[in-house]
Amino acid sequence: MNALEVCGLKKVYPSFTLEKVSFSVEEGRVCGLIGANGAGKSTILKGIAGLIRTEGEAKVFGYPSCGEAGKALFGYAGGGFRCYPQKRIGAIARAAAAFYPAWDSDGFHRYCNRFSLDPRKKVAELSEGMKVKFALALALSHGAKLLVLDEPTSGLDPLSREAFCDVVLSLVREKGVAVLFSTHVTSDLSRIADDIVLLSNGRILADGSLKGLIARYLLASAPNRETLSAAIGVKPVKEGYEGLVSRDNLPSGVSLRAPSLDEIVIHLEYGRRAS
Repeated sequence: MNALEVCGLKKVYPSFTLEKVSFSVEEGRVCGLIGANGAGKSTILKGIAGLIRTEGEAKVFGYPSCGEAGKALFGYAGGGFRCYPQKRIGAIARAAAAFYPAWDSDGFHRYCNRFSLDPRKKVAELSEGMKVKFALALALSHGAKLLVLDEPTSGLDPLSREAFCDVVLSLVREKGVAVLFSTHVTSDLSRIADDIVLLSNGRILADGSLKGLIARYLLASAPNRETLSAAIGVKPVKEGYEGLVSRDNLPSGVSLRAPSLDEIVIHLEYGRRAS
């Protein structure tokens, strides 16, 4: 079953347009939303959460995401937790409980114990990593089956990012939650994502399983650009040129190797700009 269905989501700003994007996230899977700065990642996530007006629709387990039933089934966190810095996190949780009939106070305290959160601490006293965990604890304590996270690892050190990935994986395995999160850190994607949606200038450039995307391409290199005329996103490198090629249509006279996810993203973006 799809935990999230995004259908024709569109938002027009004076200098940017999110173009009727459509994708889905299956129950119990982790989807990474990636792309360059300004590609439209936060616009999509805010549209799903109802924080901005958009055309199109987003459904959570079949319910409109902005409706009462839909809101009860997903949790949104816009990176860390920056609201009410002088409030104690226990007090914030009690205030949040009033908005969710299914709020589980015992569950919140279990997550606090699991994440080593002290309810007596103020938001301002939490590290960036602990703010992310607090946002997760709030979302999960009202029974969220879908987590929508906007740059949750932004500003975290490698150890804190690893701890975040551990938490997400355990939630998926133990609770069967679905996760949609935006990130610039492709190592996080490689660690936990099942699927990706790659955005470029308000459009979807690639959408599907992470393993499928990586298996689709090889990185070809050659001393001259002409040899790579059929490659995607050809760009100069130290010893010549390189570009992506499909494993189903390999050119001759080139050196081939498996690309990293970063390299796939870069060359697809270069290819989009050159077209």
